[in-house]
Amino acid sequence: MITLSERRELPDGLVLRRAIPADAESIAELQARAQSDPGWDTPDEGVRAWVFDLLTRPHPTFHPEDFVVVEDSHTGAIVSSMCLISQTWRYGDVPFNFGRPELVATHPDYRRRGLVRAQFELLHALSAERGELVQGITGIPWYYRQFGYEMTVELFGARMGYAPHVRALKEGEAEPYHLRPAIEADIPFLMATEAHAATRSLLGCVRDAALCRYDLAGRSSENCEHRAWRIIQTPEGEPVGYLAHPVPLWGNAIFVTAYELQSGVSWLAVTPVIVRYLWAYGAQAKPSFASQKAVCESFAFALGGAHPAYEAFVAGLPRVQPPYAWYMRVPDLPAFLRHITPVLEARLALSIAAGHSGELTIGFYRRGLRFVFERGRITEIAPWEPQVRDTGAAEFPGLTFLQLLFGHRSLAELRYAFPDCGASPEATVLLNALFPKQASCIWHLS
Repeated sequence: MITLSERRELPDGLVLRRAIPADAESIAELQARAQSDPGWDTPDEGVRAWVFDLLTRPHPTFHPEDFVVVEDSHTGAIVSSMCLISQTWRYGDVPFNFGRPELVATHPDYRRRGLVRAQFELLHALSAERGELVQGITGIPWYYRQFGYEMTVELFGARMGYAPHVRALKEGEAEPYHLRPAIEADIPFLMATEAHAATRSLLGCVRDAALCRYDLAGRSSENCEHRAWRIIQTPEGEPVGYLAHPVPLWGNAIFVTAYELQSGVSWLAVTPVIVRYLWAYGAQAKPSFASQKAVCESFAFALGGAHPAYEAFVAGLPRVQPPYAWYMRVPDLPAFLRHITPVLEARLALSIAAGHSGELTIGFYRRGLRFVFERGRITEIAPWEPQVRDTGAAEFPGLTFLQLLFGHRSLAELRYAFPDCGASPEATVLLNALFPKQASCIWHLS
């Protein structure tokens, strides 16, 4: 039994506890070193600032005790830590509570002692206490599968261009659009434009005015999650879209992490303007690390696997960085499926199975699910136990069903990749209707 507010004694004089504001400097030092791409001896000051911001500045959802730490009682040193950033996501148009474990770090001398597992146990309990139906984390390959996660939603993904792809204005030609810094008064426009863009994505982070305000001005300028926000507008001052990018270079490139336009505005007309802006900005931008070469050699749109900007500027973005993936965890699958039933019923109504009555059993070999349909309505989603001679109308090994649930892979793709994934003809029709493949590009809360 986990007591969320009490200290927990671990072997070798180690103690697991929730953080307090006074831990900020120690946690930040550990995180800056452990998360540094160049290595332990070159601390990442952007990560340090991110941790300080989380622990010392106002945040829409985060509090200092949302960090957990492992302390060595012999020395008082914090030797491992991680945190939970709570937020609201949506599946289609249905919102749900989401927990994001982040900033997982352990001092090299204390690794392979089960400290991360102990902290996950605590944060998963905290997430459950908050009613968070799903957890998601970004991180190194394979590692988080140990804790019940499946890699199953697109993360990052980019298209890159170089100097020859920057289209110069012709002599006497004026820019058709301009960029200016976004301000708090722009928040309603940002929210409306983002809501229009969200229709392209199955999953998304639900952003209210408080979250937008935090994105614009809540983080310190040194924070690696801080972005420069720009409003794209006509020469007359009418806003038509927005852009966000890191302040420093990432490597030798200037990256875009958010770029959206209002409905009815041409991506063909605006995107060359954005490229010229990026190239000019990158020429004077500083590197992420002082030791790095401060020369911008490319521009990149890091907007997922697919985006209108990629199509609008296809000839100028020759280099493709395929998406990585989020790790996703759904601790109570029937509960989450019941929560998103309105989306599932709407999909069913638009399919060849509209008005269907019957049942669908889905087996995961050691456990399973049972759907009951009555005239197109889902009346039951409950746990179901596979039998020796009845492993389900559909079968999914391990956590592969999450890839179908979150639109990451189609049923046909899963059956091709996993020989022990199968479905009857009727189950195939129902699963294709309920869980079509659909990409997600998530602007998450950090």
